[in-house]
Amino acid sequence: MPDGPLISVRGEAVLEVEPEIAELTVHVMARGSDRRQTLERLSARNQECLDLIKEYGDAVERLETSGLSVVPIIKDRRRDEKVRTYQGTVRLRVVVSDFSVLGELVTRLGDQELTSIGGPWWSLRRTSEVYRQARHQAAREAVTRAREYAEAVGSRLTGLVELADSGLMGDSAPHHEVMRSMAFAGAAPGAAGPPPIDLEPEQQTVRATVDARFTATAPDDLT
Repeated sequence: MPDGPLISVRGEAVLEVEPEIAELTVHVMARGSDRRQTLERLSARNQECLDLIKEYGDAVERLETSGLSVVPIIKDRRRDEKVRTYQGTVRLRVVVSDFSVLGELVTRLGDQELTSIGGPWWSLRRTSEVYRQARHQAAREAVTRAREYAEAVGSRLTGLVELADSGLMGDSAPHHEVMRSMAFAGAAPGAAGPPPIDLEPEQQTVRATVDARFTATAPDDLT
């Protein structure tokens, strides 16, 4: 154990910053009287959505197919297993880094036939510089707080014994939903496309805390 007095403190930092990315979930659906017809319709609509999204180039940071299903819809479950129709769904995950195109992309996707959209979910990248800034600020706050405690009792800091990361988290991770969901039926043939939706990015709160322990000189006077 170190000789002399110890001062233990917690340093905290809270940063409010703009998000770096926005995530959308796109569900493309199709129905048909048989499995093959459903798959053909689903494949065509999925390709239309993929082509539309790829038009935005580098503004779309990531495009992934996160799920696909084709299920039979039973006419009457209580009586027999006769299939009434088939329903297919493709789920796409879209990550957008250029927010200037986000509103237009959302409305164009929503204007596709039998397509629904969830999001946007605003967030920072895992490698964001903001996290490092928060950690540094929390560590500096710990030093400042310990120095103030030492000065209050007539001591001064002499060394660092321990510095431990207490936690780092963002209040607005991708699961925090700003727009619950938007479902659109396809526009009528020949209808003009809808105007872009004005989307305001949600501020991200990043918190960092550290626990620190310092050695200090003996107080000048505690009386």
